[in-house]
Amino acid sequence: MKKTVPIAGIDERLFLQSVARALDVLEAFAQNPRSKSLGEIAAASGLNKSAAQRIGQTLLARGYLEKGEGGGLTLGKRLLDRSFDYLRSNPLIERATPMLNELRKRTGERVDLSLFDDTSTIYAIRLQSKRETFYATLPGRRIPTFASSGGRACLAHLPDAQVDDILARSERIPLTPKTLTEIPQIWEKIREARANSYSHHAEEALIGEVVLAAPVLDMDGKPIGAVHIAGSLSEWSIDDFRQRLAPLAVEAARALSGA
Repeated sequence: MKKTVPIAGIDERLFLQSVARALDVLEAFAQNPRSKSLGEIAAASGLNKSAAQRIGQTLLARGYLEKGEGGGLTLGKRLLDRSFDYLRSNPLIERATPMLNELRKRTGERVDLSLFDDTSTIYAIRLQSKRETFYATLPGRRIPTFASSGGRACLAHLPDAQVDDILARSERIPLTPKTLTEIPQIWEKIREARANSYSHHAEEALIGEVVLAAPVLDMDGKPIGAVHIAGSLSEWSIDDFRQRLAPLAVEAARALSGA
């Protein structure tokens, strides 16, 4: 059975394994969110079939799972309700939405807001442009902090020891053949972000794409997210993209910081 490890700082005496196991069942769909049989859910969640069946039926009754093809189970629409609750409860997302809409109009390119979450960053707002891939339009996608322009922009505002710890705990698997995975290379990009007030990369997350990002900081100067602008290398040179759009990303991120 998969052992769920509580987050540091959580009192393990108050940790409910039954709740953790229910979340394990939902997370069993993360890598491949198609309809799954009971056996597939049990294997992916690390539970036995009996536990997976009881939890699955409970989540089915509450709408967090639904009946899928071939008698299996699939993710339920009720999960979108909880995503909606989070998005409307986060004050940064509320403040950023009109600003990013205006930034999208000014640039004509895709504009994103990502949230910093230790070894990964998660996209909370994604305003598409004229060219899109399916995943690039969806909020909720996570990518590794080390490979994200927004992640590196956030790392640039952390102490060196904390950066080293995050990089050491990261599974530095490349997203594309051009993703930088060696720690000295990543550190070079972080130092560049410290000097420029933004980070950029080309084709490290998506082939044919150039992206830059500026960090959003809280009142204490700690990174909480980043404003991204993404364009196509078929339309931009990297230097022109940085020269024309980096000031706009930095301006927007600074306007969102400090609240």
